[in-house]
Amino acid sequence: MKNKPILLIAGEPKSIFFEILFKALKKKKYKSPLILICNKKILINQMKLYNYKKKLRILDIKNIDKRKINNNYLNVLDIHFKESARKIYHNKLLRNYLNTSFNIAFKLIDNGVTNKLINGPINKTNFLNRKFLGITEYISNKFKKKNTGMLIYNKKLSVCPVTTHLPLKMVAKTITKKLISEKIDLIDNFYKKHLKIKAKIAVTGLNPHCESISRFNEDEKIIPFLIKKKMKKNINIKGPYSADTIFLKQNRKKFNIILGMYHDQVIGPFKSIFEYDAINITMGLPIMRISPDHGPNISMIGKNKSNPLSLIKALDFLDKR
Repeated sequence: MKNKPILLIAGEPKSIFFEILFKALKKKKYKSPLILICNKKILINQMKLYNYKKKLRILDIKNIDKRKINNNYLNVLDIHFKESARKIYHNKLLRNYLNTSFNIAFKLIDNGVTNKLINGPINKTNFLNRKFLGITEYISNKFKKKNTGMLIYNKKLSVCPVTTHLPLKMVAKTITKKLISEKIDLIDNFYKKHLKIKAKIAVTGLNPHCESISRFNEDEKIIPFLIKKKMKKNINIKGPYSADTIFLKQNRKKFNIILGMYHDQVIGPFKSIFEYDAINITMGLPIMRISPDHGPNISMIGKNKSNPLSLIKALDFLDKR
C-alpha cells in the first residue's frame, strides 16, 4: 500500500459529519484509502438520507488485512452502539461508543496500519466529562504526550493558543515562561518538519493593549524576555502585539502564524476571517491528527446545507503525506 490509510472517527452519532463527509467524497478522489470508524447502522441510514452510494467493506477489527483496504470501497470498522427505545443517546452509552472508536484507532496506529487520524465533531462537555480541557488534551494523554499544541491552520495564516479551553479566570495564573516557550518550539519544529517552511511568529500580549494596572505585567516581564531568547536561536518571532490590532490586514501579512495567550483571543478573529477554510492540527504527537474546525452543529442536521470545506482541507492535507 503506497499511501497509508486515513482513519476517520465519525464522532457524535448526531452531527453533520456524515453529510460533509459524503459531500467531500463526491468532490474528489483521494490517493489514501479511507477507514471509517463508526456504527454501520447509523452510516447506512445516513447514506440513505443523503443519497450517497458506495459499496461498503466491513473490516475485521481483530484482524485487519491491509491488502483488502482500498479506495474501491468505503472501508468500515463497525462499532457497536445501541439506541434506547426512545432514540435518546444516554451519556454513558455515548461516551463508551466514542471511547471505543478512539481506542480502535489508537490500536491500529500502534500496529503500524497508519499514522493519519481525523476525528469528526464531538460534544466535549458530554464526552470528556470534565476530565480533559478538550479533545487535543484527551488524545495527547492517550499518547502520553504532555507538550502538545493546538494549531488552527490555514496556508495564509494560522493561530495557536497557549492555553486552550481554559476558563478566563485561570488563564493569567497558567501563563508561564515555560509554557509559552514550549508552544514556540512546537510551532517552529512543526513548520520546519511538516510544512517545510520557516514559521514567522507574532506573539500577542495577555492584557488589553499589552498594558496592566497590576504591579506584575506579563507583557513586560515574561513575553519580551522569551522573544529575545528565541530570536537568539534563529526563530523568526516578534511581539508582544496588542491582540486588538494584530489581525488587521496590514499586520497579518507580516506573519504566517499568531501565537495567542488564550483560546478566543486568536481563534475568534481567525474564524471571522477564514470561516470554514481551516483545520485543527495537534502538534507534538507521533502521528498526524486533524479535526475539522467546527462542532457537531446539531441544528443543521438533515438540512443538507453544511459546508464541507474544513473536512475537504483535512483530507487534502493528510492525502499529501
